[in-house]
Amino acid sequence: RVGYPVMVRPSYVLGGRAMEIVYRESDLIRYFKRAQNFVPGQTILVDHYIDGIEIEVDAICDEEDILIPGIMQHVERAGIHSGDSTAVYPAYDLSDTEKNNLVDATRKLGKTLGIRGLMNIQFIVKRSKKSFFDSSKKKETEDSTLYVIEVNPRSSRTIPFISKVTGVPMIDLAIKVIYGEKLSNLNYSLGLVKEKNLFAVKSPVFSMSKLSGVDTYLGPEMKSTGEVMGIDKNLPSAMKKAMIASGLEVDSRTSFLLSIADRDKNDSKNFIEKLSRNGNKIYATEGTYNFIKSLDIKVEKVNKILSQSPTVIDLIVEGKVGAVLNTVTGDRSSIQDGYHIRRKATELSIPCYTSIDTAYATIMDNDDQPVSVSTVDDYSG
Repeated sequence: RVGYPVMVRPSYVLGGRAMEIVYRESDLIRYFKRAQNFVPGQTILVDHYIDGIEIEVDAICDEEDILIPGIMQHVERAGIHSGDSTAVYPAYDLSDTEKNNLVDATRKLGKTLGIRGLMNIQFIVKRSKKSFFDSSKKKETEDSTLYVIEVNPRSSRTIPFISKVTGVPMIDLAIKVIYGEKLSNLNYSLGLVKEKNLFAVKSPVFSMSKLSGVDTYLGPEMKSTGEVMGIDKNLPSAMKKAMIASGLEVDSRTSFLLSIADRDKNDSKNFIEKLSRNGNKIYATEGTYNFIKSLDIKVEKVNKILSQSPTVIDLIVEGKVGAVLNTVTGDRSSIQDGYHIRRKATELSIPCYTSIDTAYATIMDNDDQPVSVSTVDDYSG
């Protein structure tokens, strides 16, 4: 018996199409009915969903040795498509033991699968305790289990990013390996290349405002249409640059509207406390309002859409909200308040986050000073 939550998907998909994370039986039944109405008789795969740190590795393998230019860590926990996730180089929250395990697993997979050329692997690091976005310090060695999400024996969308920030010409080297060269003869260190003294952030770009009716919620199904990069000597500054470029930057004192699903409320505590420390005004829908009040934090309650005015939509339209955090319940149909909150914010170009980790990353640096500008070569050397 797998137990909830589970990941459900058709037997063959591209870009995470029609994939979903399901947290309860009623939502699983809803998914099966919708899938069968769309393609009668199709096979649906059900896997246990693992809530952990998602890691991405691009490597070159010559069937014996590997070269890994760097390890990338996703800001969002596993479950959001890698193309829609915010990726950070170098991984900011892994112990040396965890990094060694990743390198060892990559080497074994490359040799076992007989890979000659590029490969991309997505991992989950599952710890005994939940891990949330926190760039303040690297973790000490602790109990963790490494899982493989998938192995792709090809180039991935992260190749241009990791090549640029590390200075390792992945395509050139991979072509030489494919034509018979050994990695040991290419004048690059084997295994994991030494980390650069910088941080680089790959952030997705969306076209949601141009696609009327599309739900902006992020999950296993890819929705981004591009990506940008921020780079600096420290992670908060690199993150700030990436958010500016992707249109998700928020002013350090902006007001936040919070509407958080029950299952995410405890996970949101650190984010809410940071908003309070920063002096951000907080609005919240009823259930989230009650939770924030229990933390003894100042918050203003807003009414649901069908309640007495002013409602949550009125608040957004009147320009009183500078950013929205809305994590979804299982039912994401168009009749739900959350859907309309996300759509209205997007239509008015108000940053709307559906992951607590993404929202937390945007308020890492509450300094309104202009960011510094230098060339990539100035940072990467």
